[in-house]
Amino acid sequence: MSGLLGTRASSGPEEASHLKSPLDNRTRQPLTETQFQQLFGDAEQEPELPAEPRLPRLCRLWRWPASTCSWLGAWRLLQARLPPLCWLPQYRWRAWMLGDAVAGVTVGVVHVPQGMAFALLASVPPVFGLYTSFFPVLIYSLLGTGRHLSTGTFAVLSLMTGSAVERLVPEPLAGNLSGSEREQLDAQRVGVAAAVAFGSGVLMLGMFVLQLGILSIFLSEPVVKALTSGAALHVLVSQLPSLLGLSLPRQIGCFSLFKTLAAVLTALPQSSPAELTISALSLALLVPVKELNVRFRDRLPAPIPGEVVMVLLASVLCYTSSLDTRYNVQVVGLLPEGFPQPLLPSMVELPRILADSLPIALVTFAVSTSLASIYADKYNYTIDPNQELLAHGVSNLVSSLFSCFPNSATLATTSLLVDAGGNTQLAGLFSCMVVLSVLLWLGPFFYYLPKAVLACINISSMRQMFFQMQELPQLWHISRMDFAVWVVTWVAVVTLNVDLGLAVGVVFSMMTVVCRTQRVQCLTLGLAEGTELYRPLRESHKLRQVPGLCILSYPTPLYFGTRGQFRHLLEWHLRLGGQGKDSPKPDGPSDTVADPVRVVVLDFSGVTFADAAGAREVAQLASRCQDAGIHLLLAQCNASVLETLTRAGLLNRMTPEQIFVSVQDAAAHALERLELTGQKICTVWV
Repeated sequence: MSGLLGTRASSGPEEASHLKSPLDNRTRQPLTETQFQQLFGDAEQEPELPAEPRLPRLCRLWRWPASTCSWLGAWRLLQARLPPLCWLPQYRWRAWMLGDAVAGVTVGVVHVPQGMAFALLASVPPVFGLYTSFFPVLIYSLLGTGRHLSTGTFAVLSLMTGSAVERLVPEPLAGNLSGSEREQLDAQRVGVAAAVAFGSGVLMLGMFVLQLGILSIFLSEPVVKALTSGAALHVLVSQLPSLLGLSLPRQIGCFSLFKTLAAVLTALPQSSPAELTISALSLALLVPVKELNVRFRDRLPAPIPGEVVMVLLASVLCYTSSLDTRYNVQVVGLLPEGFPQPLLPSMVELPRILADSLPIALVTFAVSTSLASIYADKYNYTIDPNQELLAHGVSNLVSSLFSCFPNSATLATTSLLVDAGGNTQLAGLFSCMVVLSVLLWLGPFFYYLPKAVLACINISSMRQMFFQMQELPQLWHISRMDFAVWVVTWVAVVTLNVDLGLAVGVVFSMMTVVCRTQRVQCLTLGLAEGTELYRPLRESHKLRQVPGLCILSYPTPLYFGTRGQFRHLLEWHLRLGGQGKDSPKPDGPSDTVADPVRVVVLDFSGVTFADAAGAREVAQLASRCQDAGIHLLLAQCNASVLETLTRAGLLNRMTPEQIFVSVQDAAAHALERLELTGQKICTVWV
């Protein structure tokens, strides 16, 4: 402490000259905030311009965008909005071209069956899954910043879209529909799904305009993983009727998972043996192939396309055995060639689907941004969350004009793209070529594909989401609070639905943050002899308290939610307002100074912000300390907190000489005031 103790600073004009070289000697005087600003000061402020008439100034504001715009600025803006202008000139054609081509073709081959399968989740015909596997991938390749991200149909979004479609355009109770009635029903459902994609795209573009990419931090990792894991269970249960060949109405709303299970168990005797056999054989092939691809990822030159093999085998078997006519096996049917005509979704539907578009937009942004960040950190590049909002917003908005349903980055195909050697967004163009070939020429070959096989593809693609539950023991070991967030979100998603589960997870996650600011423990610390280290007194008997001195550190924001606890802690430690040793102790272990407190130091280094209520509480504390004869000192207030305290009238109750730049300076000043120079300092950390 020899470097902290010295003669008290005088208030004369020669004070600054004494402190101009505070590091020249072994000892220095304690520095207040005012003295620190005099010595080291803020950056020199630019001289103010002379006053000018109001009208010319307004004219200058109008001319400002034109004057600041330049060819260089326009080029940088264009590069920021079109990322290929940045990475394409640096593209390593010899090193990366083959990897992008192989990865793109591999992902495109998987997109075909998965797109058709996820279309069934969205309650639209399978061909619209192919459209959603083409247009969004093409647009993201031009606008996205995630080099290893694969976009397209995503099971969670398809499930959420299907819930909205089933609610707005339910299946008729009569069941047996004619061909024209079925086409009319499908057209209405496609219109609703496209309207949901249009609404989510508009919302993401609005978030981009407002630069709300920072919102991604509010969807924490436990919330996102629990959401996808719970949604995977919804996908599994929703595909049971297709696996068993049952024609059951889709359940929506709260407890839909349990309603579907009850309906399946009730109708189980009516299941189709042929479709049950096809489902069992499909899962028997798909699940082991998935495991082989994961376990021998490093040894295989390319992942085994189990979905493609299963689609080909099932189509050939159904065609040769006439399963669709002999055993009434449901097949995909004729896929229209080419693309649908661009059509603006019905604006009448937008108010009804707004409540569905908002959670879909949030899930799209959260999953895509978190997945892009993982691979950006792994391969040492950066992504722009706001540009991701633009990319996915435009992707959903434009693709909705071609009757696509909501889309985002996908976990399975992104992992597949990386394993197959993808390096840049150019792989997405090769993927589009594969889907395009199916839409233009190869569509008729999928006529006899059983829908039960698509249901099996849906279930097998959920493997990664199901295995996220294996992380729970590790999460319990690291943070039990995050474990609670994961479990609460998962239970809410499973028991309610995906939309409400997401809302419950976000609210509960935010509440845990608020609750942590309410759980403050008190530890009595002392200064280790010969050092500047503060340790709890219970750890060593060589540390002792200083009579009459109390140093309190408050390591949490001081706002309306913590002001009551702040007051209670200070009253108990300083024995203000009748609080004594026999009064109830605050939460957590605590030790206080036995002798009456004469000087108290508040360490505000942990107070990141303070609102009006918290600032008024500090001002009231200063008045109460003054009335009680306690000398109050503040230390390590950041600029924003100090400004808030000043506006609340703190300097009307204490002087600037009571606000110090560090705890050590305030403690040295306190010891001089107590005439205990050379004694150990006792601190109480709150």
